[in-house]
Amino acid sequence: MAKYLFEATYNADGMKGLQKEGGSNRRAAVKQMIEGLGGTMECFYFAFGNSDAIVIADFPDSVTAAAVGIAINAVGTVQGKTTVLITPEDVDNAVKKTINYRPPGK
Repeated sequence: MAKYLFEATYNADGMKGLQKEGGSNRRAAVKQMIEGLGGTMECFYFAFGNSDAIVIADFPDSVTAAAVGIAINAVGTVQGKTTVLITPEDVDNAVKKTINYRPPGK
């Protein structure tokens, strides 16, 4: 399974919903969604700064992760961002690949 970082920023209505149901209930709802799609939730945190909530989850494929991002953004109370995460070992393998690339203008 691949690992994904989801960052969420709530608008005013999203924050009202969070006030109403609380942080633990929000975490439980997200975990239920992830597991219902065959994924696992590694962590869920609320944060200060640009993101109000951060989730790291594993999904069986990128289509499922994309579906989550689309569903979250379609609701309108949350603006979400999805980032694919890779391991240091994946980077080791990536830097060993020979790439035939010509930069623009060269």
